Amino acid sequence: MDVHDGFVGVTKEQLAEAHEFDLAIEGDEDVHFEQAWLDPESGKVFCLSNGPSKEAVMRIHERAGHPTDQVFEVSIEV
Repeated sequence: MDVHDGFVGVTKEQLAEAHEFDLAIEGDEDVHFEQAWLDPESGKVFCLSNGPSKEAVMRIHERAGHPTDQVFEVSIEV
């Protein structure tokens, strides 16, 4: 799971476009972005992804134009 800041006022369509940038290149790092959620008032975006490492996720987001260092590896599920 990762978090992005600075998306205040972003529309659903703009979020979908940003998500598509990730999807277009995710295979380069063996990452798959499952879902993205937006709170346009706070400007926070939350992304759920699977991949070999948080660094791989960070590289894809960087290349897609919306970098973040807030990537959390979650290994415990109930």
